[in-house]
Amino acid sequence: MRLGLSKDEVKLNNYTSEWNIEFNRVKEEIMLVTKLETKRIEHIGSTAIKDMVAKPIIDILIGIEDTKHIDNNMMKALQSIGFLPLRVERPGEIVLAKFIDDTYKVKTHYIHLVDYDKELWKNLIFFRDYLNTIDEARDEYKKLKVALAERKSINITTYTNLKEPFVKGIFSLRTN
Repeated sequence: MRLGLSKDEVKLNNYTSEWNIEFNRVKEEIMLVTKLETKRIEHIGSTAIKDMVAKPIIDILIGIEDTKHIDNNMMKALQSIGFLPLRVERPGEIVLAKFIDDTYKVKTHYIHLVDYDKELWKNLIFFRDYLNTIDEARDEYKKLKVALAERKSINITTYTNLKEPFVKGIFSLRTN
């Protein structure tokens, strides 16, 4: 298994169970340095969905008490295992990435720090679980991702923006 994509690269790999093994390895590292409970660290994104094509980057969801008042010790702990904060501005979310080397050109992992058990946390978990349960939805998402990735001159921003209506449509199915 080879992880990593450069800044604007859009490339999909076929599902591999090695993604879950890698998530669990990194989760153990995170728990060791942060002392977070296991229930606050989840594997999300397409690498967490069985039989899904995915960008070869592991997405990790971490639930914290308050993203507006992030604990400096938490950030230092995550940096100690190679995760660096990105200049990504999303409401209620702080994004960190791990890189293949110190050129900082190829990302292998993302951490999404969000408020634990709040709206975004619940939506991201629901999306993963829904697509792992409902074959038709998983197949539809897979077709969409492949069609988008095959477009000439697609970049990551356009790719992500064009997937957003599907993702939000699944979020809207959540009832709790």
